[in-house]
Parts: sequence; C-alpha cells; structure tokens
Amino acid sequence: MGSRKEALIVGSLCVLWYTLSSASNVVGKLVLTELPFPMSVTMVQLTSTVLYSMPAFAACGIRRAPSFPRSYYLRVLGPLALAKFLTTMFSQISIWKVPISYAHTVKATTPLWTAALAWLLFGERQTPGVQGSLLLIAAGVAVASATELHFDAQGMGAALAAAALLSLQHLYSKRVMRDSGAHHLRLLQLLSALALVPLTPIWMVAEASALYSARPAAGWTHAGTLLAADGALAWLQAVAAFSVLSRVSPLAYAVASAAKRAAVVAASLLLLRNPAPPLNLAGMALAGLGVLAYNRAKLRRREEDAHRPLLPV
Repeated sequence: MGSRKEALIVGSLCVLWYTLSSASNVVGKLVLTELPFPMSVTMVQLTSTVLYSMPAFAACGIRRAPSFPRSYYLRVLGPLALAKFLTTMFSQISIWKVPISYAHTVKATTPLWTAALAWLLFGERQTPGVQGSLLLIAAGVAVASATELHFDAQGMGAALAAAALLSLQHLYSKRVMRDSGAHHLRLLQLLSALALVPLTPIWMVAEASALYSARPAAGWTHAGTLLAADGALAWLQAVAAFSVLSRVSPLAYAVASAAKRAAVVAASLLLLRNPAPPLNLAGMALAGLGVLAYNRAKLRRREEDAHRPLLPV
C-alpha cells in the first residue's frame, strides 16, 4: 500500500513538473515574441527565484544556507553565480531565436560538455559505454540541426553555450553541496541573488531604456502579465524538479528528465505549431536516446565503483 501511494505521489509530481516546464517554455517564447529583451526576462526569472523562495522555504522548514567565508564567495560562489546568470540569459536567447523543440535538442548536449569539462578539469576518463552514448547525442543534434527549418546560428550558439555553462554549474554546485552541506534549493536561491549583482548594471545599460520605450503589439498589460507568469513558472518548475529528484533513484530521475524534455518538445510543437520534418524529429529522438544511454552508463559505472574493494584483495 505504501509503495503504491509513493508511486502515485511521484507520478503526480512528474505530471506537474512536465506541465510547469512546458508552460514555462511556451510562455517564455510568447514573452520574447512580444518583448525581444532576453536580459530583461533573465532579470525577472532570477528576481522571482529570490523573492518567491523566501516565504516558501521558510514555510516548508528548509534549512538555511551555511555561512561561507568571504574568500569562498570570491573563489567559488561568485563564478558560479556568473555562470547562473549567463546560463539563464543564453537559454532565453536560444528560445527567442529558434523553436523551443530545436533549442531543447541542442541543450541535450549537456552530458557531452559535462564529460569534456570533467576530463579537462579533473582528468576523469569515460567508459566505452559513456563514449558511445555521447556519440549518439552528437549525431542526433547534428541531424536535427541539418534539417531544422528555422535554423539560426545565434540561437544554436546560445543553446550550446547554455548547455556548456549548465554542465560547469553541475560540476561545481555538487562540490559546494558536498563540502558545505548546503541544501539544493537554498544554493539555487543564493546563486540567483548573487547573479543579480553583475546582471543589474549590465541590464540598465543594455536594455532598460529600450524596454521602457517598447510598445508591445498587444499592450503592456498583456506583456506584463506574460512576463510575471514566466518568472513564477520558471521558479515553480525548478521546485517541482527537485521534489521529483528527492524521491527517486538517479536512473529513474534521468528517465523522467528525458521524458520531460520530450514533453516540452511535444507541447511546443502542438501549441506553437512549429513545422518539424520527419528527419528533424528523428534527430531529436536520437539525441534523447543518447541522453538516456549516457545516464544509464554513468549509473552502471557508479554501481561498479561502489562494489569495488578499497584495498587490493
């Protein structure tokens, strides 16, 4: 009875996660169509994460972030916050310039970047299974790029940059949580707050005056509502993702994450009516299969390392 109830809870959370993530991407695309200011959308999303998190985390009793020394802010948290700002901004540029379905296919290269950075920074070598899955991802993205009807070099470059920076965040965020015991969501809130420090002056110079003089086609009431909804949805889908992660195994989360990406692609194709030829869909599917194979290979390696004796027998 308990396992059935837990399965029902996880299934409900996954449906909520997929729905929120799909809505966040679709609303984000609509916002950027009305207001082509990706840095302003980034500002709203990061500010929403900081403001909404305060009362929510207090109500849920999530432990406070530990006190970090000033040198740690300069060496680790500052660069991580800068990466957070750039990742969010490049993600907005990608869905502004290219269809959501293609942007998410390109972002499937995140494991490729993770493996490359782990090798460059820590000398970590990958197993043949992981290497094969990375080739699948690269092949899928190549096919999708070659057959994308609305291909844009700037959009593709922004999606690749977002994937690379996200990989860097994953590598160092895990180290911060391991070394300090910081809660996932508290770290997310802290990095979002720190990311606003470099973003605010850049935004004021680059987009503030243009945003002030903008005249959205449907009026400011409609555009402002979309912008506020985008910030709330971006925060909610991040919380939903963590709720799923806290209840399932890494492999189950990897499968759920790949299914979420497919749900976002399907929702964007259905709601935004973006044309996608069969070969384009095949490339997306191949990249998704590569992501699943990558996560399975990584989990298998982790299990083998756990059962390997620490001393020679």
